[in-house]
Order: sequence, then structure tokens, then C-alpha cells
Amino acid sequence: MDHRARDDRAGSADTSIRAPGGLTRSTAAAVREALEGRRRGVALLLPLAGPAVVISVAYIDPGNIATNIQAGARYGYALLWVVLLANVIAMLFQGLSAKLGIATGRNLAELCRDSLPAPLVWLMWIVSEIAAMATDLAEFLGGAIGLALLFHLPLLAGMAVSAVVTYALLFLERAGFRPLELLIGALVGVIGICYVLELFITPIAWPSLLRQLATPRLPDTQAVTIAVGIIGATVMPHALFLHSGLTQARVLARNDAERKRLVKFSNVEVVVMLSLAGLINMAMVVMASGAFHQGYADVAEIETAYRTLAPLLGAAAASIFLVSLIASGISSSVVGTLAGQMIMQGFVNFRIPLWLRRAVTMVPSFVVVAMGVNATEALVMSQVVLSLALPFPMAALVWFTCRRDVMGPHRNRALTAAGAVAGAVAVLSLNLALVLATFGVTVPGLG
Repeated sequence: MDHRARDDRAGSADTSIRAPGGLTRSTAAAVREALEGRRRGVALLLPLAGPAVVISVAYIDPGNIATNIQAGARYGYALLWVVLLANVIAMLFQGLSAKLGIATGRNLAELCRDSLPAPLVWLMWIVSEIAAMATDLAEFLGGAIGLALLFHLPLLAGMAVSAVVTYALLFLERAGFRPLELLIGALVGVIGICYVLELFITPIAWPSLLRQLATPRLPDTQAVTIAVGIIGATVMPHALFLHSGLTQARVLARNDAERKRLVKFSNVEVVVMLSLAGLINMAMVVMASGAFHQGYADVAEIETAYRTLAPLLGAAAASIFLVSLIASGISSSVVGTLAGQMIMQGFVNFRIPLWLRRAVTMVPSFVVVAMGVNATEALVMSQVVLSLALPFPMAALVWFTCRRDVMGPHRNRALTAAGAVAGAVAVLSLNLALVLATFGVTVPGLG
């Protein structure tokens, strides 16, 4: 990667802000002021915020809700440590993905296409497309379930409404990506407020919560499946690809000093937004534990959770739960569609209209419903599929960000590289435990 050539292309005028990347003129000007040190505090960070806001939706989607309900209902607070671990790994890898886009001006899929053998590129594309469909299954079904329950509609009608709303939001992207960022940020805020309210309603045993949060253990083989589902619902393949794409063209830095500042700002945004997403995920588990663990541990479906919440915690708690589910499903469906488009274009240099992309990825959801498959079980298993697909983008991300010829002075330091390898090993270990347990092999440490 010739960084000097890229600096020359960037130029020295305000035209180094790429308006097609989705920024309005006023936001672009504010970003330039921030890079030049003419802004401070919140005024410094706000114009630069956006990519991690969009990405955070992937960490609080309906797949998270489904796995977190099962975790809390069946095991109380015992799997909270998995949520914490997944969130820490997510912060690290999303930070690396954002840095890759800033430092190279390329996204992860494009770099894979240009650097890896063609057979491996095609394999990664196919796996990534399967993961994208699994993602969309969870997101689309989740939003549809919420709409169907809240407005007393058949599930297919809820799916139709969810599709229409998602298409409307995708058309908003034509006005530039900044309005879509702001709308998605508002939906994230709705989800967060909903779970803050749930915590005021749900009884919480704080001493037990803190003790089990700090005590890693997997009670039995079913806990392994749910733990892998939590990882898959939290550290998501499409989010690793998308983040590098959101940062690659948003701001074109003029030199390595500006790229360094952008990486610093990006890391702050990642920590803030994924900390919020992590707290929301923990609140989901805590809510499910407080409501269902004692006496209703077999609650494993979103519909059952909703109907059980009303008599246990009141109609308000049940309605708040559905509002968060709808906001989660609709916003994450939009983000998933954008990610799928980027994955296809990056790996095979082929682009289709967003409306067609959305139509294609909705097909599996309608098939699942038409076949009478349990919707919540489909959600949970879709997250396991995501976790099994994770090693591909994780390994590629670690490899590229450790290379000086790709990253220049922004390559990973030894401590960062070690942490990334450790995170990838943790994910692979859980995946291996799931595969062994599935085939009846005794896994050490499991009850």
C-alpha cells in the first residue's frame, strides 16, 4: 500500500471530504474542523459519530433478544459472563474493522478479493452470504413477531408490514447516509430506554448477579449452544465487513496524522456505542432471569415471554418488550441489507439494487414461516450459524491489520494483535465445544 500516493490523491483542500460517503456539506465541514483541531468536547465527536452507531444495531438485534431470553430464563445470571466476553471481543474486532477502512480506504471484503487465492475468496463469499441470510432471518422474523403480537396480526401480516417499513428506511439512504445514521441512532435510543424501564420493573438480585458475572462456567451442554448463540448474536460476521466499509469512504484523510486522529475518534465511538449495546444485552438477560428463572425456566420463545410478562410484571412491561423488539428488528434489517450489499460487491465485484437484495434475503424467512418452523428456535439456530461463520472474517481481519504493507504505521501493536488472537481462539473454542456436544462427545468442564 503506497501511503504517499494516497496522500497525494487526497489533496489539501476540503474536497478531501467525500460527500458521496453520505455526509452532508455541513457535517463534512464540521468533520474537517474536528480533524484540524478547531473543535473540542462533544462538538468534536458528534460530526465523526455514525459508523459505530449503525454497527451497534447488529449487537442488539432480535437474535440477541432470543438468545438472551433463553439464557436468563434457563440459567439465571450464569451466562452473563458470556455476554460480557462477547462484548469485549466485539469492541476489539469492530475497532480493528473501522481502523482497516480508515487506514487503507478499502473494506475487508475488497482486501480479501485482492489478496487471497480465488477459491478461498469464493468460499468466504459463500459462507458470508449464508451468514447474511441467517442474520436477516433473525432480524426480519424478530420485527415481524413484535408487530404481530403488539397489533394482534397474523405472523405473515407482521412480516409484510416489517418489509414495507424496511423498504421505506432503505429509500431514505438515497438522501445520503447521514439521515439514516441519525434515524438508526434514534432507534438504538428507543431500545435502550425500553430496557432501562424494564430494569425498574424487574426484581434483581444484585449480589448474585455480580458474583456470577465474574465466575465463568457453562452448567451443561445446552448452555454451550446458548453461549455460542450469544457469541453469534453479538460478534457478527456482517458487522465486521460493514464497519470497514462505513469508514473507508466517509472521510478521506489527507495524511497519516489525520488517519491517526480518525482511528482515535473511531475507537472512542466504538467503546461508547458497544458499551451501551453490551449493557442492553445484559439487561435482556437480567430481565429474563428476574421474570422467568424461578418457576418459568422453560420459557424459550419470544411469544411465550411476551404472554408471560403481562401477568408477572404487568401489561406495561410486556408492551415495552415488544416495542424494543420491533425497533430492533426493523433497524437491524436495514443494516443487514446494507452489509449484504457490501459483502457481495466487495468479494465478487457485483452489485444489485438494494430493493432486490432485500427481496432475496427475505425469502428464507417466509419459507421458515410457511413450513411451520418454530420462529424463536429458528432465531437461536441462526445465531449459531453466525458464530460458525465468524472465524473467516475474524482471521482475515487479524491478518490484514497486522501487516505493515497494508496498514502502514497503523498496523496492530503486539498487545492488540495478541488480544485479537485470544478473542478469535475464545470464539473457536466455543464453536468446537458445540460441535463436539452435538455429536455426543463429552466436553471437559460440562455437567
